[in-house]
Amino acid sequence: MDARSPKTPAGIGFRAKFILVVGGAVLFDLLVSGGLALWNVQRLSRDATLEVGQGLEAASQEYIRTYADSTAAQVSLLLRQVHSDVSTLAGVLQAQIDDPARNSDVGAAIARTSPGSVSLSYDQQGKWSQNAPGSVSVVSVWGYLLGQDRKPRPDVESDIRTSAVLDLVAPSLMQHGASKLQMYYIGSKDRPIFRTAPYTDQAQTFDRLYPGHNEANFWDFFFPGLYESWQGWAKDIKTRPVAGDITQTAPYTDAITGKLIVSFFHPLWTADRKDVAGTAGADITLDQLAQTVENVKVAQSGFGFLAMSDGNVVAINSTGEQTLGLRSASGASGTGVTGLERSLKGSSQPAIAKLALDREQGLQHLLLQQDGSEVPYIVIVKKLPATNLWVSGPVRQEAMLLGLVVPEREIDASLYAAQAKISEATNRIVLYQILAILMSLLIVTIAVFAASKRITSGISALAGAAKRIQAKDYSVRVAISSRDEVGEAGEAFNRMAEEISYHTENLEQLVEERTAQIEDAKEEISTLNAQLQRENRRLGTELAVAERIQLMVLPLDQELEDFQALEIAAYMRPAEEVGGDYYDVLKNGSRLKIGIGDVTGHGLESGVLMLMVQSVARALQEAGNTDAVKFLTDLNSALFKNIVRTKIDKHLTLAFLDYDGKEMILSGQHEEVVIVRANGEVERIDTMDLGIPIGLEADISTFIKTRQIAFEKGDLILLHTDGVTEAENDAGELFGMERLCREAVRLKDLSAEKIVAEIVATLMLFIGSQKIYDDITLLAVRHR
Repeated sequence: MDARSPKTPAGIGFRAKFILVVGGAVLFDLLVSGGLALWNVQRLSRDATLEVGQGLEAASQEYIRTYADSTAAQVSLLLRQVHSDVSTLAGVLQAQIDDPARNSDVGAAIARTSPGSVSLSYDQQGKWSQNAPGSVSVVSVWGYLLGQDRKPRPDVESDIRTSAVLDLVAPSLMQHGASKLQMYYIGSKDRPIFRTAPYTDQAQTFDRLYPGHNEANFWDFFFPGLYESWQGWAKDIKTRPVAGDITQTAPYTDAITGKLIVSFFHPLWTADRKDVAGTAGADITLDQLAQTVENVKVAQSGFGFLAMSDGNVVAINSTGEQTLGLRSASGASGTGVTGLERSLKGSSQPAIAKLALDREQGLQHLLLQQDGSEVPYIVIVKKLPATNLWVSGPVRQEAMLLGLVVPEREIDASLYAAQAKISEATNRIVLYQILAILMSLLIVTIAVFAASKRITSGISALAGAAKRIQAKDYSVRVAISSRDEVGEAGEAFNRMAEEISYHTENLEQLVEERTAQIEDAKEEISTLNAQLQRENRRLGTELAVAERIQLMVLPLDQELEDFQALEIAAYMRPAEEVGGDYYDVLKNGSRLKIGIGDVTGHGLESGVLMLMVQSVARALQEAGNTDAVKFLTDLNSALFKNIVRTKIDKHLTLAFLDYDGKEMILSGQHEEVVIVRANGEVERIDTMDLGIPIGLEADISTFIKTRQIAFEKGDLILLHTDGVTEAENDAGELFGMERLCREAVRLKDLSAEKIVAEIVATLMLFIGSQKIYDDITLLAVRHR
């Protein structure tokens, strides 16, 4: 009988059952295994996208904050340099005022050696007097300061000679330090002569631009309200908006150069300090401030801006001005200066006009209008240190604002790229998986139908073999014992077993291919992680810049060698990139002030507070604050306000040694002071009763005490932070005060520099391979 002849109804029914049972089982297995694979791929993609997104977003935001802090530090450094130069000039002029005899001698000497500096000629047309070109500086004397003989009044003539010292000091200050446009002296309100270096056609320019100025008092005409504010300070120093005498103006157009400038004044006081005797000053162009800000480039099109607290933008590049929707306008104020007006509050961008300027907000997300659509931007605003500001009226407090603006799409570009790559890889895997399932389903379906065609009889003889197939033993074969339908069924079974084995092997190969593709996706994720690590290294470089700025303000070697009676040497090593230890050596005339302190903790915040201490201490020293108790009280007051404003949860121990060549005065609370006498005797002075930590209270005047220390030839003083005595070795043992004292006695006859070097070498040998947990600072002062 032909096996391919039509089947009986019973044969057809069995075939249908076979197709339903076998085909359904295979289909279910494919759907379950394929579905699980797809679900796992989707979950892997989702988790990877979330992790990479969070990491890149956090890194980008930290990058913006660090960039803002670095730029703010650069602007503040420029302003501090100018303040220092102006204070130096003011110190020289104030010394002349305070010592009339020396003032007369210096004036006479300059008159003999540089007569052109004090010899004036009367201008018939302008009705003022001015020295001839060729001098280092130009001095202008207005008509109302001349007598009937058209010569300066005697008191004015004295001021002309006093101010001539500008010829000696200004060239050096102009050449070194911060770049300045000009430096000058302006006399008191009753004698407002005007001396400027370098020489310009000063009075001629004023006649051309400001008719009538020669008949009006200089101060009232050009700077109304400024002189009266200083007079108020002379009566009550607490009326100063910001501690420190430096007063700056808002940016304005300079009459002589035509450039946008900022002026910095330091008032001069009468010898009894009860009134104003004039001012020392310097001008810098707005370009110098703007260059730091306008060169900011975050991502592709991010930019920075510098603004006054009222929102008036004084520095921004053209792209930023257009993006923020600013409108520029300049107009004469009627006081001899032309102000710059370009306010954020007048912006055509509603989000910028409403930007909060009274406090730092951290990162802000704003929508700005561009080409008819809203574009998301990230904005961060940082406040610079407060200063005294004059703008046509009484002096007020001003804290300029530094802002960074960058499109979110540029900051998040790497995030979007990573997410796109992950999504692309996931979609590719899913597509291949679906194609594999469909192909397997088609092959299995064809195989089932092919096998079922061969089944017409003898199912019982094949049951055992079918069970082995069900157990996934695809190597089973049926022995052919006849050539009838059973034989044909056996042959069909054998062929079916071979086909199932073949397709099973193909399915395993496909799974291996899918596994390889998943591994490729993992490699892409690893590449993104490597990019994130490189970004972290770059942020580390930013911290290195902060470390460099910190080290820059430490005393230079030549400064430490500038004291004939003393040898001074110091060493400082931060535990991290930015440390919290402080030491400084400040000199003002014959007086010397040596300071050492330790901010709680270490790292960037501690380093910032250390820089604040250095800046305030320098300013107080330059201002002539010689009282040890008042010095610490004023320093604490300034730092306490900055700590409250910046919300830095830090304070510091701080002590100072004041030496005038005769007496050594100790004040403030810090670690023990070690004194090794010339005969080898050791004294340890506890400073706990001489003060309290700086920055805890607004007023610490009642806690500050002083102690006089005998300091003779051959004596040695050691100052240190607890990073020295509390350094640990591998066994957990502390270096300690006793070991420090023994080393000091052993090395007492060496130079200060060798003493510091030897103690540090001993300390590092003691620490060995142990980690350094705290900043290390050591300072030696040896009486020659």
